[in-house]
Formats: sequence, C-alpha cells, structure tokens
Amino acid sequence: MISTQKPALAIALMVLAMLLVPVMDGTAKLLMQDFDVVQVVWARYAFHFLTLIPLLAMSGQIKLSIPTNIRLQLVRAAFLLGDTFLFFAALALIPLANGKAVFFVAPLVMTALSPLILKEKVGRRRWTAVAIGFLGALVILRPDVQGISWGYALALASAVLYALYLLYTRKLAKSSPPMVTLLVTAIFGTVIMSVAVPFYWTAPDLTGWLLMLAMGALGTVSHYLIIKAFEWGEMPMLAPFTYAEIVSASLFGLMVFGQFPDLWTWIGITIVIVSGIYISRREFKRN
Repeated sequence: MISTQKPALAIALMVLAMLLVPVMDGTAKLLMQDFDVVQVVWARYAFHFLTLIPLLAMSGQIKLSIPTNIRLQLVRAAFLLGDTFLFFAALALIPLANGKAVFFVAPLVMTALSPLILKEKVGRRRWTAVAIGFLGALVILRPDVQGISWGYALALASAVLYALYLLYTRKLAKSSPPMVTLLVTAIFGTVIMSVAVPFYWTAPDLTGWLLMLAMGALGTVSHYLIIKAFEWGEMPMLAPFTYAEIVSASLFGLMVFGQFPDLWTWIGITIVIVSGIYISRREFKRN
C-alpha cells in the first residue's frame, strides 16, 4: 500500500492524538482509585474493541481476512499491551504529568533501536543527543540513595515498550490498513486480559462503566490517528510532536488530581524534548 505524503495533515493528526492519549491515561488513573489495574487494562481493550466496530462498519472493512503480516501485527500488539499495563500500574503510584515526563524518553529509545528494527544508521551526533536526553530523564527521575521509586521505574519500562510499539507501527504503516492494525491490537489485548480479569473483578457502577467506555473510545480514536499520521508522514518529522502530550497531561493532572510537575521535572522535560527535537531535525535533513 503506497500513500501520498501529507506532512501538514500528518502533524495535525499526531498532535491531536497526543492531546487525547493523556486524557485516556488520566481516566485510567481515575478508575484505579476503585478498580485493580488488571480490570482497568481489560476495560481499555474491551471497550477499544467495541468502539472500533462502528469505525469498521463505516469503512466497509467489517469482514477482514487474517493479514499476511500477522506475526508483526501480534508483536506490535504485545508491545502496546505491555506498555499499557506498565504505564497504568505506574500511574497508580505517581502523578500523571510526571509519568508522561518519564515517558518522553520513548523517542530517544526509538532512535537507539532503529538500527536493529528499521535498519537505519545512527550517527555520532544523534547518539550524543540520545545520551543527553537520558540525562534529562535522570533529572526527572532524580534517583536518591534508596533508588528510583517503583512508579518511575514502571513508567520508564513502559516507555521502552512504547518505543518498540511505535517502531513496529511505522514498519506496518505502509503495508497494512489502519483498521486491520487497530483490530488486531484490540482483539489481542481483549483476549489476553479477559483470561486474567475474572480474578481481579469488581462490579462497576454506572459511572465506572461510562468512564471505561470513554477510556476505550479515546484509545480507539487516538491510536487510529497515530497510525494515519505515520501513514502520511515520516517518523523524524512527527517524533517532536509526540511531546504535545505534556500539555493535556499537565492540565488534566492539575484539574482532576490537583497535581502539577515541579521545577526540576520541567527542567528534565526540557532537556529530553530538546534532545528529541535535535534528533528529529538531524534525521529529517538526512532524509
């Protein structure tokens, strides 16, 4: 499948997706005040699947055969499931915006792993930028003599899995329709989590069900937008715009939880973002 490049539209879709994702994550954090993380992750995927069906019907792709690249699809889906579980678990322990701040190392991890997955060369300057970016992550984490808290460690691990998810999204963007990729992701996560959720189940009230529905719908829409953005734009061009997440993460965290990043966290965020933008500009010029 060959797509015409539409850089302005790709950027707009990526920014919109990045503004929606923290709202989904914040909704998950809100739900985890009453429900186990396993049930919340199950709801994220189950309602993702349910809200995807109308999109499939409207697109005329309700009958889909098994894709030829099913192995890559399942690997990608597994990375996103692992990322979701770890990040939701992290949010039960740390503020939303702080979790997103740690998550910003994902583009740096993407750069570090791109030689292995996308067979891209990474020059000395980009490796330097990656190293500086990780120093920024340490400013955010600020490990003390007792070590990094579990919440930050989980967020960091989830960022690595998210970077792998994005790399495989890019790998699949040119060869697989977005609806196919979304459907495989939804089915994989729903099936896996449905096996575990009976052991952690708490009956939701109406508010709980509505929040779960909203979380699933936000997941469907945001990840569809990410897939379309990668279909119409190159990764180096789009990577800096993933940092738009900090806007809605900070606002949601402040308005709903009364939490806002401190000065040192913002300093670390700035270092990580500048490093990521530098890497993207170098890559954009190289291409």
